Amino acid sequence: MRSFLGRDVLSLKDFDREEVDHILQVAEELAPIARNRQNTDLLKDKILAVAFYQPSTRTRLAHEAAMLRLGGKVTGYSDAKMTRAGDFYQESIKDTVNMLECYGDVIVMRHFEQGAPHEAARWAEVPILNGGDGWGEHPTQILTDLFTVQQAKGRIDGLNWLAVGDMRMRTMHSLAYALTNFDCPITFVAPPEISLTDQFKAELAGYDLDFREVDHVEEAISDADVILVEPVVQPDYTKSRDERDGDVGLTPANYRITRELLEAKAKSDAVLLHSLPRMDEIPTDVDDTPWAYYWQEAFNGVVMRMALLALVLGAKE
Repeated sequence: MRSFLGRDVLSLKDFDREEVDHILQVAEELAPIARNRQNTDLLKDKILAVAFYQPSTRTRLAHEAAMLRLGGKVTGYSDAKMTRAGDFYQESIKDTVNMLECYGDVIVMRHFEQGAPHEAARWAEVPILNGGDGWGEHPTQILTDLFTVQQAKGRIDGLNWLAVGDMRMRTMHSLAYALTNFDCPITFVAPPEISLTDQFKAELAGYDLDFREVDHVEEAISDADVILVEPVVQPDYTKSRDERDGDVGLTPANYRITRELLEAKAKSDAVLLHSLPRMDEIPTDVDDTPWAYYWQEAFNGVVMRMALLALVLGAKE
């Protein structure tokens, strides 16, 4: 297995099964620190630089909380408009990253341009973590989801996955890449206009991923051990910010996971995930059911980022 020291986390295509298993193992080791609301000094001499060009609640705060739990410090920005990258100068990613690595030992970047973290990694000598790039990928989120499932079910292999929502989403891409390392069939449910592209399906077929597509969640939910949901009513992820303008519509019944549907058709021990934020695809009355794991998923986001930061900065091997 390759060393994690100094490595970028850009795409889950870059990690094999042994490496993913190791990341999950390190997360398991570090979880009690976060669970007990403690701090440690594993990264006491390190600084995380945060470079966010799109809005974020969970991803940015989870990375920052993870660094603080490990004894490190945080600097950076969450609104690029307040930097030289977002004003008259339109400072390049190259120049911005060359500056950021003077101030931090690792950089987490979210950007509206697909591939921007990869471009940053070309120029940076410190590790780059991809916090979501346009419609591209969101690798740290899906590693969080794998950890959540492993904690809930004790395994990942052999579980049937159901993915519901906009298949353009970066989480969906990372999920598919991640599951190529496991023995996990997956069913995708999405409106036709935002379903899997032919190009992406051909790529997944090359990985020999066992997947299918259906038109309605009711066709697949009874077989699902894991249900991962994203909105079908989405902002434009190729923009730095997409404000809501009037009524954006409701989620069609085909793509909603309601309490009634879960009680009627879902397995009693199925795990329901959502990276959040949500619209109306999971109504709030699902929150207090045994299927709802998205709050635990949000907590595990801190644990997973602790593991990744500790690995790429050499505090864990």
